[in-house]
Amino acid sequence: MEEWTISEMQAKMQSGEMGARQLAEKYLDRIEGLDRNGPMLNSIIELNPDALAISEELDEERAQGQLHGPLHGIPIIIKDNIDTADRMTTTAGSLALEGSIAAQDAFLVTRLREAGAVILGKANLSEWANFRSTHSVSGWSSRGGQTLNPYALDRSPCGSSSGSAVAVAANLCAGAVGTETDGSIICPSQTNGIVGIKPTLGLVSRSGVIPIAHSQDSAGPMARTVTDAAILLAAMTGIDPRDQATSAGLAYTDYTQFLVKEGLKGARIGVARNYFGTHPLVDKIIENCLEAIKALGAELIDPANIKNTIKMEKTELDVLFYEFKNDLNIYLSNLGHDVPVHSLDEVIAFNERYQSKIMTFFGQERMLKAQEKGPLTEKAYLKALDTNHRLSRDEGIDATLKKYNLDAIVAPSGNPAWLVDYINGDCGSGGSSSPAAVAGYPNITVPAGFVHGLPVGISFFGKAYSEPVLIRLAFAFEQAVQARWPPQFQPSVDLSQLLKQ
Repeated sequence: MEEWTISEMQAKMQSGEMGARQLAEKYLDRIEGLDRNGPMLNSIIELNPDALAISEELDEERAQGQLHGPLHGIPIIIKDNIDTADRMTTTAGSLALEGSIAAQDAFLVTRLREAGAVILGKANLSEWANFRSTHSVSGWSSRGGQTLNPYALDRSPCGSSSGSAVAVAANLCAGAVGTETDGSIICPSQTNGIVGIKPTLGLVSRSGVIPIAHSQDSAGPMARTVTDAAILLAAMTGIDPRDQATSAGLAYTDYTQFLVKEGLKGARIGVARNYFGTHPLVDKIIENCLEAIKALGAELIDPANIKNTIKMEKTELDVLFYEFKNDLNIYLSNLGHDVPVHSLDEVIAFNERYQSKIMTFFGQERMLKAQEKGPLTEKAYLKALDTNHRLSRDEGIDATLKKYNLDAIVAPSGNPAWLVDYINGDCGSGGSSSPAAVAGYPNITVPAGFVHGLPVGISFFGKAYSEPVLIRLAFAFEQAVQARWPPQFQPSVDLSQLLKQ
C-alpha cells in the first residue's frame, strides 16, 4: 500500500478488491507498526475510535450506489488544532487543553466528512502551532512528545504541522490537513518530501481552528502528489457563515481540472534569487529544477526578487502577538467548564504550574510577549498590519508579478532537516514562506530532490486566488521531475557514505 494515490484507492474500492473498512484497517496496522512501535515516528497524537464504524457505513453507502465524492472512504489525518465534534480531543498539543472535546466540527472537517473522508486520527504538532517559545523544538508537544523525521530519525520534521507531514510521508494516511501562519505547511512538507498547499487566506475556513493570527492563518492539504493535494483542497473549501473571509466565494469545487502535464509551456516564472544562498547543495538542486522548468517550455525571468522581505519581519511579529492574544482568548472563552483554561493568561499560569512537564526544554516567551499587547484597536497594531500588507502585497509579490508580467514566482522551499536539539531549539529552515504568508497569498511546495538523503522542495507562489495557476505549474513540474521517493526510516544520515564522497 506504500505510495497508493487517492485514485488508486478509489479504484480498489470500486472494483470490490477492498472496502473502506479494510483500507482503514491497513492504515491502522501501519500506524501501529511504524508510529507506535518500530521506528516510533510519533506523528499521530490520537486515533479516532469511530474510524472503522464510519468506514463500514461508507461501504454500505457505496454498495447502495451512494457516493459522496472522490474522498469516499479515504483515510485522512488532521492536525490536532482543528476541532472535531466526536470522541477525539482538540488540544494544539498542550496539556492545558487535554480532554477538550469541541462542541462542533471545524467547517473544513464538516466539508471533509461531507466528501466522504474518514478522519482516521489527529496529528501531533509543535505545541500551540509553534507560537509558545523563541527556542521551541519543532514537532514536540507536551501532550504528544517528539515527532520524528522518517528520512532520518534524529532530524527535525519541521513544524508546526509536523505530524501531518510525517504521517503522509510515511504512508500512514492518504493525505492530511495542516495549518500555517508562516511556514507551518510549507516547511514540514518540504522537509518530509511531500506536496503542501498553503491556500489564499479565506479559501479554506478558519472557524474551528485554534488560532494564532486571523490575518495569516490558513489550513491546507498535505499529500504525496499534487493530484491528491488538489483533490483534498477542493473538499475543504466553501463559504462558511462563521468566517467572513470565505464570503468571496472564489473557490473551485474541482481543482483536478488544472492538472495539465504541459502546464509550464509558455508560463513566465520569476526566480526569487534573494531566497538562494543559504545552502549550496540546495541551490544546486533548485538550479537543476530551473533547467527542467525551462525545458518544459517556461520562460524564466531571473532574477525577479521580492523586495521588503527583511523590512516586514518586525511588523509581522507585532501583528502575530496582537492577534494571538485576541484570537486565542476568543477561542478559549467558548470552551466548556471541563477545560481548565479560558484565556491566554490562564494558559500562561497553567504552563508555569506544570512547568516540569510543559517547559522542560523551552519556555513561553512568545505567549508572555503577546499577553502584554492591548486590543486590536491600538494604533500600533493597525499600523503594523497596514505595513505588512503594503510590504508583502503592493510592494512585494504583486509588484514583482506586475513588473515582470509573471504567472508565478519560484524559490527554494527551505534547507534540509536539522538535528533535533533540545538545548538550542530549532536552528532555522532557510525558507521562503514569509511573503506569501504575510500577504495571505497561495504557496505550493513540491519535492525537488535530496541532500544526502534528506528531502528539499521548490515553492511556487503568486497572487491571491491563483491556486489554479500554481497547481497547473506544480503538477507539470512534478510529473517531469518525479523527485519524491519514500522514506526508509534510517536512524541518522549515513556519515560513513558522506566521508567516502
